[in-house]
Amino acid sequence: PGLFPGDAELTPAREPPAAGDTAFISIQAFPALLDLPQDLEVSAVSCGSRHTAVVTCGGELYTWGWGKYGQLGHGDSASSDRPRRVEHLVAEGLRAEEVVCGPWTTYVCVME
Repeated sequence: PGLFPGDAELTPAREPPAAGDTAFISIQAFPALLDLPQDLEVSAVSCGSRHTAVVTCGGELYTWGWGKYGQLGHGDSASSDRPRRVEHLVAEGLRAEEVVCGPWTTYVCVME
């Protein structure tokens, strides 16, 4: 189901996989509903040119989209259509406070 009436008639553009990429990521030029894990309240959101990041009220960072330059923060260059928690922050005992996505970067303000 789409966010707006008539969305079902729109077909999202798809980025062809680059050499060596295993993920086939949908690039949508319109808002789309997204399911985050249950019990998460979002306190901040930012969009880059091809990726998105949210900070939860509990201080967790979730990212998804195009990850070729490591901008998703998962320690690799994988892309993902689904939000994934940035485990590095959890492992280091850091609490995300704010996030700003650039074209191929993600900046996170954290608290210890």
